[in-house]
Amino acid sequence: MKLVAPDYYEQFKCIADKCRHSCCIGWEIDIDADTLDYYNSIGGEFGERLKANIAADGETAHFCLKEDERCPLLNEKGLCDIIINLGTEALCQICDDHPRYRNFYSDREEIGVGMSCEAAAVLILSQQKKTQLVTLFDADEVLWDEESEFLKIRQKLWDLLQNRKKTVDSRTEDVLAYCGITERKKTPQQWVQIYRRLERLDNVWDTVLDSIENAENALLELKEDVLQTAFEQLLHYFTYRHLADSLDDGRFAARVQFAVQSYRMIKWAAALHFNRYGSIDIETLAEIARIYSAEIEYSTDNIDALLDIFEE
Repeated sequence: MKLVAPDYYEQFKCIADKCRHSCCIGWEIDIDADTLDYYNSIGGEFGERLKANIAADGETAHFCLKEDERCPLLNEKGLCDIIINLGTEALCQICDDHPRYRNFYSDREEIGVGMSCEAAAVLILSQQKKTQLVTLFDADEVLWDEESEFLKIRQKLWDLLQNRKKTVDSRTEDVLAYCGITERKKTPQQWVQIYRRLERLDNVWDTVLDSIENAENALLELKEDVLQTAFEQLLHYFTYRHLADSLDDGRFAARVQFAVQSYRMIKWAAALHFNRYGSIDIETLAEIARIYSAEIEYSTDNIDALLDIFEE
């Protein structure tokens, strides 16, 4: 099977204890069956500690988070004791994969890194060249006709999104027009009310929504030359990650709108920061994108609810 990724993919590195938003805090971490068998085979003091911190009485085994929602194997220095004691090859699948995501075709796999990880968000948004896909593992690729057609259409959308002769807002209008999408326009405040009805993970997202809802519309406008390349990368990311699912659910137009609206929500929050402080850097934009990604992208219920809105 052919393995494909964005050209920045292999630059990604976990920043471990330097991470301000560790994926080892606040997330229930499932343990796959093979890794569970391995953990159960570990002897000694560390083996006993491992087994004592795993709940295996449900459908899927998982680590028992501490009262502060930290993984019990995350030490006080912010490092993983499993890696320290057993090596990276001992991680369960979800820990080894995160923040990677994958989309599968009949004879093709696409991989990327998700923006809920602050290091991934900074990496993606700091790219200056137009993002291209590269082949990590080459093999003969035989795709279904609908998959081949999808890849052609997606590339056309990227050609429109990467047209640097236009503003990013203009490019999104071109994409919507190319897809034959006529939007039912909503104000930023109306979108905030929609997002408030979704499942929530962190109170900081409420703060972002409050700031957009209470802002004068002029403060939600961003100068046309601010972070245009970063916003281009943001849209490439959302379309790369989410459009492929339309091959399974047939919701292509709704997923295009999801990508565009995700960009707009992040841009509104970025505009508020810029208009309040007179500037905004990649790290600040990446933090806004990280918050959005964690709240929305990692909840299928939230994504489905938004897709339903776009299909009304």
